[in-house]
Amino acid sequence: MSETYFRRGFGLKSEIEGQLTADYASVVVDAFRARGNGLTVGPLTFRLAKEFGFCYGVDRAVDYAYETRAKFPDKRIFLVGEIIHNPHVNHKLEAMGIHSLEHDPGRPFDFTGITAEDVVILPAFGVTVGDFKRLRELGCVLVDTTCGSVLNVWKRVESYAKDGFTAVIHGKYYHEETKATASQVEKYAGGKYLVLRDLDEARPILDLIEGRGDAAAVAAKFAHASSPGFDFTKDLERIGIANQTTMLAGESLALAAEFKKSFAARLGDEEATARFRSFDTLCSATQERQDAVLGLLEDGVDLMMVVGGYNSSNTCHLAALAQSKGVRTFHIEDALCIDVDGGTLRHQAVRAKAESTEGAGWLGAAKSLGLTAGASTPNNKVGETVVRICQVAGLGGELEKALA
Repeated sequence: MSETYFRRGFGLKSEIEGQLTADYASVVVDAFRARGNGLTVGPLTFRLAKEFGFCYGVDRAVDYAYETRAKFPDKRIFLVGEIIHNPHVNHKLEAMGIHSLEHDPGRPFDFTGITAEDVVILPAFGVTVGDFKRLRELGCVLVDTTCGSVLNVWKRVESYAKDGFTAVIHGKYYHEETKATASQVEKYAGGKYLVLRDLDEARPILDLIEGRGDAAAVAAKFAHASSPGFDFTKDLERIGIANQTTMLAGESLALAAEFKKSFAARLGDEEATARFRSFDTLCSATQERQDAVLGLLEDGVDLMMVVGGYNSSNTCHLAALAQSKGVRTFHIEDALCIDVDGGTLRHQAVRAKAESTEGAGWLGAAKSLGLTAGASTPNNKVGETVVRICQVAGLGGELEKALA
């Protein structure tokens, strides 16, 4: 820790605890926990996933942001992008005078106007090597909330670049975390990266590794998702796998297995071992939330509700996981997506980027409702969702009795 760089907070937890509780706590969620994560309201039974909502990394980032405001009450405070992918949390910070720095996708953040007298918070996703360097050169106070799980992936990617391996990152090339992760190769001359969203995107890369395919066509297809000057005839000779921490764990593992198989098919097992590396960089909190959803579904639910930001990768994957098991699933941003008066429901369809609306009666004959929330969703948004579902079902009074 220096006078201008902080990663461990300011020891002000007791000073901000009351505000955090007021902003994010939920008596409904407390009731679930007191009853073994289940709550019966009239004919409806709600079952809350054992692991849901704020993870350690998000908790830490939000705490540090609140502590920063308390530590520097008279300074201008800026946030690089969003602290996490939840609109309510980001709006709370904005109301506290912590101003988000926005930027156009594909372009660097504009730090014009930031001075050495200002404070800048780095989000849980981290920032790119280039952005970090520019901020340090400005001399401003930096409060770094980058999640430890993200830092673990960075170390792997950095080690790949150091040893001359191309980092193949399972993730979304436009996501802040993936951009920051990919940038770690810049620490070594000649460092290379390639970002792949899923196994379908990986197929043409696997073909090249096995000696098939058109390298020029592949280069054109992945120009937006690879490091500058990436040579698809040379830079796939040695590969190290990493992942965006919020991706589906099964998909990351399957992707790594296919790369290893392609190296072995072309070069044999011994040479494949020398040219291919894969370390477990899966986030434990992401894994736990995915496992908790699977646990809910194994016990059986009629309907699955997933609460969290539409731009939250881990939340979207929870919804996709539930739907992949054949359960009717709705991903809502918050309880306001449920229209009590009209009975309708706004939601983001799985793997879509736009809202759609379900008409009145969307609950159907469901009696058992599964409920989970992304790692960036505060408890109060989960509780408010239960309240609105009960109101739509005409069970507001029954809920009050259940909570008594």
